[in-house]
Order: sequence, then structure tokens, then C-alpha cells
Amino acid sequence: MTDQRIYNFNAGPAALPLPVLEEIQGEFLNFKNSGMSVTEISHRSSYFDAVIDEAIVRAKRLLNLGDDYHVLFIQGGASMQFGMIPMNFMGDGESADFINTGTWSTKAIKEMGIQGKTANVIASSEDKNFSYIPKEIRVNTDARFVHLTSNNTIKGTQFYEFPDTNGVPIIADMSSDIFSKPLPVEKFGMIYAGAQKNLGPSGCCMVILRKDFLETANEGLPSMLSYKTYANKNSMYNTPPCFGIYTIGLVLKWIEEEMGGLEKMEAYNIQKADILYDFIDGSEFYKTTAEKYSRSLMNVTFRLPDEELEKEFVLRATEHGLGGLKGHRSVGGCRASIYNAATMESMYALVEFMESFEKEKTS
Repeated sequence: MTDQRIYNFNAGPAALPLPVLEEIQGEFLNFKNSGMSVTEISHRSSYFDAVIDEAIVRAKRLLNLGDDYHVLFIQGGASMQFGMIPMNFMGDGESADFINTGTWSTKAIKEMGIQGKTANVIASSEDKNFSYIPKEIRVNTDARFVHLTSNNTIKGTQFYEFPDTNGVPIIADMSSDIFSKPLPVEKFGMIYAGAQKNLGPSGCCMVILRKDFLETANEGLPSMLSYKTYANKNSMYNTPPCFGIYTIGLVLKWIEEEMGGLEKMEAYNIQKADILYDFIDGSEFYKTTAEKYSRSLMNVTFRLPDEELEKEFVLRATEHGLGGLKGHRSVGGCRASIYNAATMESMYALVEFMESFEKEKTS
């Protein structure tokens, strides 16, 4: 055990900005002079009305969303959306296009099949173990939507540009890179993001829905599985994930007021990633697993010469206050998740350790 904070490279639940944690700590027992913790206030109170409304306003302001978009908060994470999307937006005889770039895409495709819906895989990087983002993407003009995962935490790849879909709305799982950079929001009918990677604590999913797209959603669904329910009730049809929404609002405040918005947030993220990728590219000991033009700014996946060295690397790194560097259980290797909250200081500390570990093992 340690009484000091580590450099946290976990993929999710992941690091939160320290100023956000300190603000939570400072008002945790007495939220806005209510005499109650934020975890105790009623979601029907004016206190929580202000919390959720501010989170929505900040999200819209950061992404330049107009009144034609809803911002919703839903429990169940991104995985819940895999099932809700076909339930809400697929009709008999319709099909949707999917770009398969790894685990989370394949899970979304599987949920389509469970409901008997047709998922056309129009592009895939499975031929090279999902190490790249496909470039040749041809969308079916009659597709209900095009689904993609904008950043792939397990394989370390990311979309830098989104495909031209000729007006077919894109539905994007942005769990691991939402609010890391500006977005061409006009391309999207829906964006969803489990909060626990780049936005807040686990237990809450932000869903951004264009109103005209939502109007096409199916009727007669179970209330808690219908996006219209959340839109009509400002995400408070039932008790929402209050603490998660509160924390998300503080993270958005931090991005807006301390980091200076999404353009500056993106520049900071690029600078952080360049520090790590430049070091790895100059090493013969470490190798990235993603092709260079598809490398993620959020999840840097890499390998060492053998698995025993990787195990020792992760163990020694933890002892040096560098946590969460073990790769996903499905692929092994190592991974540094460097979401918005990761600091420049943490990048220099990681590279310094990697350099010393390499010298020790190659000398």
C-alpha cells in the first residue's frame, strides 16, 4: 500500500483530473451548503437540477451542439447501448453498416445478431489483428446508420478522420476519446460514451442524440430501454446515476475552464502521446502494436521482447509508482492509457522508467 498518489495509466476506470477529485473532496460532506453530501441529495431537488443542467450546457458548449441535439445520461455503460441501438433504430427488413476495428465493434455487431437484425460489415481490420483503421469504406446508401468505435482501447487504434457516409448518420462509440478533441458533430446521429475512461466514474453513459434522428426511433419499447424516455424526462425518468453526472460536470468544467477547451485539450493530448511514441520509435526494445497512421492518442499499446520481460516490466513499474500498464487480458503486452487526465509529468516519468528498464536489460 502507498499513502501517495501514483501515475495512473489504467484503461478504465481510469484517472480523473486531480483538481476534480479535490473539488469533490472539498464539498463532499456539504454540497453547496445543503448540509448533505452530493450522494445524499434528492434527484428531484433544485440542487440536482442545477447539476444535470450544467453538465448538459457544458457538454453542448464544448462540442458546439445546438438545440437540435439531446445530451442524455443512461446507466448500463456503452455495452447497454450495443443492445439499445438496434432495439430503438432498426425496423423489419432494414440493415445497418458496421466498421469492425476490434473487440467493442464485434460486441456491437453481436448484439445486432441477437435481435435478428442485419449488420453489414463494410470495412474491417481483422486481417491484421485489428492493428489499423480501414481506409477503404463504402457505405450502403440504404443503411439505417453506420456504426463505428472511434478509439480502440485494446488494440490502440483511433479514427483521425471520420468516413464520408453520404448523409447516412454515424453512430459512434466514443467511450475512450470523447472530449479529447473537437468533433464534426454534423456527421453524427448519435454518440455514446461510457464515462469511466475519459469522462468520469463508472456507472454512467453519456448519449448525444440528434433530435431528428431520435424522432425516427421505434415506439412501444420498454420504458427504460427507449431513448425517447430519457429525452422526454431529462434523463430523470427514474433515479439517475447522480454522483456520476455530478463528476462528469466537474470534468467538463475542468476541460473548459482549466484546459481551455477542446482545441487546447487535443494539442495537449498530441504532445503527451508524441513523448511516448517518439521514445518507443527510437527503441529496439519496445514495439508498438498499432500501425503508425492509426495510433491512438489515448491508449498506447506496446510489447517487449518476451512475455516474461513484460510481466517484470509491469511489476517493476508498479513499484515505481506507475500503475495500470498491463495490457488487456485478451491480448497481453503492455498498455499506457493516457486519457485527458494524464499529465505531462506522468509521461516523462513513464519514459524515464522505460529507458532505465531497457538499459538494465540490454547492457
